[in-house]
Amino acid sequence: MKQPHILLVEDETHIAQGLIFNLEHEGYQISHAETGAAALKIFAAGRCDMVILDLMLPDSNGIELCRQMRKVSPQLPVLILTALGEEQDRVAGLAAGADDYLAKPFSLDEFLLRVRGMLRRLEWYRPSQVRAEAYVFAGSRIDLKNLQAETPRGEVRLTELEGRMLTVFFDNDGETLTRAQLLQSVWGLAGDTETRTLDNFIVRLRKYFEEDPTEPKHFLTVRGRGYRFVREPEQG
Repeated sequence: MKQPHILLVEDETHIAQGLIFNLEHEGYQISHAETGAAALKIFAAGRCDMVILDLMLPDSNGIELCRQMRKVSPQLPVLILTALGEEQDRVAGLAAGADDYLAKPFSLDEFLLRVRGMLRRLEWYRPSQVRAEAYVFAGSRIDLKNLQAETPRGEVRLTELEGRMLTVFFDNDGETLTRAQLLQSVWGLAGDTETRTLDNFIVRLRKYFEEDPTEPKHFLTVRGRGYRFVREPEQG
């Protein structure tokens, strides 16, 4: 079985060495870059299965680096690691196309769990396992096979995790999904994991597909429980 290939972009030597040791112990093949320029060179030279990306690099902004990689490979899993832990930093990273976010310092066990979950979801994306039909609602047409969406605001290239979340919502139209259910089915995380990633993804889906993201009609918050997708909202 082929070893997953991970590109680690981290300029702090002691952090990088620790991550490389533990990732290789898990059976992953690691390419390490300390700068954005080196990361892009490795990225362009061959296929990688995942990118672990620090935002604060000596020669570039990790947000822009993520954006450039995402243009080339829309479905590539990207995990951001950074000392910038404010909400606005998390939102900026996710808006650039990252799939998940861990602020330093972080638990090694949680880090490895998220890496495993993101790589496991690559199996879901294989063409033989992805449905071919388009899903239509609210003036949008979503192609889950190719992870593309045509919306009233224009075309959107979806990430693999956005496609996974949409699939879960579409398969459970009208049903309330708890945070635990979504974290497990989309990210492969334990239901009690503390993370704002889920909420930030909901914000992104509302931005893509809601007529007014501040007054959602399709991706609804069920306070104290989770979220609910409604394809055809009831007329008030």
